[in-house]
Amino acid sequence: PLHWGGDNSATYISMAETLRGGLSLGLCGFGYWSHDISGFIGTATPDLYKRWVAFGLMSSHSRLHGNDSVRMPWHFDDEAVDVLRFFNRLKTHLKPYLLDAAREAHEHGWPMLRAMLLEFPDDPTCRYLDTQYMLGPALLVAPIFSPSGDVSWYMPEGEWRNLLTGEIVQGPGWRHEKHDYFSLPLWVHTARGIPWECLNGITGI
Repeated sequence: PLHWGGDNSATYISMAETLRGGLSLGLCGFGYWSHDISGFIGTATPDLYKRWVAFGLMSSHSRLHGNDSVRMPWHFDDEAVDVLRFFNRLKTHLKPYLLDAAREAHEHGWPMLRAMLLEFPDDPTCRYLDTQYMLGPALLVAPIFSPSGDVSWYMPEGEWRNLLTGEIVQGPGWRHEKHDYFSLPLWVHTARGIPWECLNGITGI
């Protein structure tokens, strides 16, 4: 079944709690999950809107929705339009991979948005990670929950390729990074892979 994350608020704290709820829902057996991008209650700042768009588009289902204020990007600033366009195109590139993950959810019960411990059960660190996730079996996503763009996240064992830059890094280990609005930690576990048609051209979007 597809469910949504409830009536969240337009704050970074609520954004992080929204992800925790989604991870919990997946562990309870829900295959597909959505949430109200930029919060249902209140109006996000342009900064929060752009960070949440990046997270929301890297979810199984994405929707811009709220109670009494607008969610269209042009009501925030011009850059918000560009950020939404960028991540929408990225998700379009990933559709073959996401379709495989959706089929796996339907046929075998694996959630599309997965707590790290589901994919790396032998890594003790992954048991406690609640601000990052795997989207399908191969793509690690670590949303940014701060206006500064700083993020700390954990890379499990294996070889990983940055989805946006092509950089190759060997795990395990913690990473501490700073990102603009057009990026966030997006890493592909090379042993699991993503179909080539998804990766071809991503650096040019």
